[in-house]
Amino acid sequence: MPAFINGYDKPALNAPEQRQKSALAMAEEDDAKIRILQSLRGKICEAKNLGSVSGPNRQRDLCTFCTISLDQEEVFRTKVFDKSVSPFYGEDFYFEIPRPFQCLSFYVYAKSVFQRDLPVGKVSIRKDDLCKYNGREHWFSLQTVDPNSEVQGKVHLEMRLSEVITENGPIGQHLSVRIIECNELPLISGQNCDPYATVSLVGPARSDQKKTKVKKKTSNPHFEETFFFEVTRSSSYSKKSHFQVEEEDIEKLEIKVDVWNNENLAQDVFLGETRVPVKILRNDHIHKAWYLLQPKGNGSKSKSDDLGSLRLKLTYIEDTVLPSACYMPLCNLLLKSPDVKPISASAAHILGDICRERYEAVLPMVRLLLHNNRFVPFVSAVAALELDNTQEANTIFRGNSLATRCIDDMMKIVGKNYLSVTLKPVIDEICESNKTCEIDPIKLKEGDNVEVNKENLQGYVQKVFSSITQSSSNCPPLMCDVFRSLRHLACKRFPGDPHVQYSAVSSFVFLRFFAVAVLSPHSFQLRSHHPEPEISRTLTLISKTIQTLGSWGSLSKKLSSFKETYMYDFFKSFQEEKCIEKVKKFLDEISSNVSKESSGLEDAVVLKEGEVQKRAQGKKHLVGLRHFQKRWLRLTNRELSYHKHKGKEALCTINVKNIRAVEKLDESAFNRKNMFQVVHSEKLLYVQAGNCVEASEWLEVLSQVSRCNEGRLATFHSSSYTSGAWQCCKNQSNNAPGCKPCTTTMLANLQLDIDCDREAERIFSLLSSNDTKLQSMEDACASLAVYQGPQREPEEYSKFTIQEPKETFQTLKQLRNIMEELQRQHNIRNDTTAQYGSLDNPIVGKTS
Repeated sequence: MPAFINGYDKPALNAPEQRQKSALAMAEEDDAKIRILQSLRGKICEAKNLGSVSGPNRQRDLCTFCTISLDQEEVFRTKVFDKSVSPFYGEDFYFEIPRPFQCLSFYVYAKSVFQRDLPVGKVSIRKDDLCKYNGREHWFSLQTVDPNSEVQGKVHLEMRLSEVITENGPIGQHLSVRIIECNELPLISGQNCDPYATVSLVGPARSDQKKTKVKKKTSNPHFEETFFFEVTRSSSYSKKSHFQVEEEDIEKLEIKVDVWNNENLAQDVFLGETRVPVKILRNDHIHKAWYLLQPKGNGSKSKSDDLGSLRLKLTYIEDTVLPSACYMPLCNLLLKSPDVKPISASAAHILGDICRERYEAVLPMVRLLLHNNRFVPFVSAVAALELDNTQEANTIFRGNSLATRCIDDMMKIVGKNYLSVTLKPVIDEICESNKTCEIDPIKLKEGDNVEVNKENLQGYVQKVFSSITQSSSNCPPLMCDVFRSLRHLACKRFPGDPHVQYSAVSSFVFLRFFAVAVLSPHSFQLRSHHPEPEISRTLTLISKTIQTLGSWGSLSKKLSSFKETYMYDFFKSFQEEKCIEKVKKFLDEISSNVSKESSGLEDAVVLKEGEVQKRAQGKKHLVGLRHFQKRWLRLTNRELSYHKHKGKEALCTINVKNIRAVEKLDESAFNRKNMFQVVHSEKLLYVQAGNCVEASEWLEVLSQVSRCNEGRLATFHSSSYTSGAWQCCKNQSNNAPGCKPCTTTMLANLQLDIDCDREAERIFSLLSSNDTKLQSMEDACASLAVYQGPQREPEEYSKFTIQEPKETFQTLKQLRNIMEELQRQHNIRNDTTAQYGSLDNPIVGKTS
């Protein structure tokens, strides 16, 4: 039986115990700096053979969409797909998970115009099982959405089994059950619930049930109610009882706690249950612990074939980030990489070498180098190494090498706002105007006019091309520095080729940046959803043309590179000297030796926007709770504004320089979850986000954009001012200083959003998971130079880049020592896991 939290008072500690406690307190203080950071990335790919929610006759009319929920809180939704039982969703998603959760669920809904959307089925994956599906696509069978299985939350119980003793001796056993509180109960219709609990003592011959009071509008109710039950009675005891308890076996008795949402005019909603065997109290007598709420009867089971299946790709990452000092040796070694000769012997190059099969592995290293201004020298050295092994100028930077992967990631990070300013207006126009642009004779629909379509496509291409070639002043300086370096290296490697200076740059900025963003605008946050198939086809044709227009090598040659005749004919209209000169001028401007300041931040860049609930301002002393209104909240690098609807004029605009604090708001302030406050010019703006992910993202970006403002507050009030007092501290002065210290915002580059400790932890995880490759690389170095042993076969180490075995071996040894120390630090902290039965590690009780 695992150890539980009990309710006994602790005896006084002696001196050695006091010292032990002090050491433990210091360890706990250090552990307070540890962060558990969770993120989820993936794709809702497609559904297959969806079952009908209204009988087989309506299957052809099924319009569906998908949602993602953390426990029972929706955090993501796809757009609606029309009339298909096998829809292709193609929706990418990524979000940080800001709170603990037990289950990740994907729901498929049938869209209804006149009534509530109806669930088709769901896929539920417990948090502990997510690692089984990491990084690969998988088909999941849909299960029935049963109200009795839709549960979330925890309940805190204290139970005591005691003997009842009278003057004549013991007469039996009584059980007391104290319902202390619940935590993280779900929202009902987007609002906090009205919960209550029922307590039953269940056995073969009995079912006593008692009920707590209803708590209004809260997801974390405090009940503090105790109920008593007669468990056994001595046979000599003459007082009659409704139950024949003296004949019952205590082994068969259990405490059953159900949590419900009170519905005044409808049937109460089941929120979850837990069951505790009475027999565990024989050894414990008093037992106090948190229990995870469970479905009723484990939920109903259904045949997966009846409902269809869903193809998903999931990557769940949980980073245990240690204090910054733990990562200093690893960071220092990585940041020295640009200075290591040869570059292949550096720690950063070794990481890229052993993780070359994993494209995402380079990203944390790139982010770390960017944050510390070491990216340009490193990527220049790596690019020079690649060029040394390139034999022909027309194949320059065409492979999936370490240099190209690093520059790809850099452009996605640094160029995010550049893309938005340059492409988003024209991409929005293309997606919303919905003009037909198909020019492939095989794919033309009946009634299509190919000449009209060609004209439509040509107009779109001209707009995209002009937007790109006129955007050089917005290109981030860091990208310009990289392009300038690539151009210089390419000219040095192939001095006799006049075009290589342009192809070295265009192979990145056109082929790997702009063309890819046009093809998949949702992947670059230029659109919120995957485009419709017809729009996607238009974007594909535009992307193909942009690739060719921007590729300087193809502009100097014939158009034989096009496999499709229709693309060859279409592109001929762009073969003019003017077009070539525009590309050349643009490439010259973004890779010239002239140092320039970017004008990208002079324009307003949208950092985040979305629908929220806003607390109306100007209400005296904030009386009443009915003043929340739906508004469109929009944040740029200049101002925060809210609008009645998206695209409408601003109802209120707040200069970001006037924001003095951004903090969470207690749920009790307005009996609403996911609330935060923006303090500006001594006023308050209360905002409720749609879910925990949205709330966390708003807090993060608002804190970053205002972190350097003058006059930032040191303290804040965590609740509202109502009934003549602040509800958090009961201070009656409306102008009283805050009662809690403001959150310290970690210094980060707002445009890059880089957490160096987290990136270092991910690098450590990558190195640890590739330990066998590191060992193979060490063996290869040893075989080549370190000792005079038998030479290994070349194919055993040819997959590694080893120019100087001794230098590489020394770096590997340094990495090994650093990894061992970091692992030791993790092991120390992993020994102090949350006690079973605590709030962070609740007991998973029995289910019916």
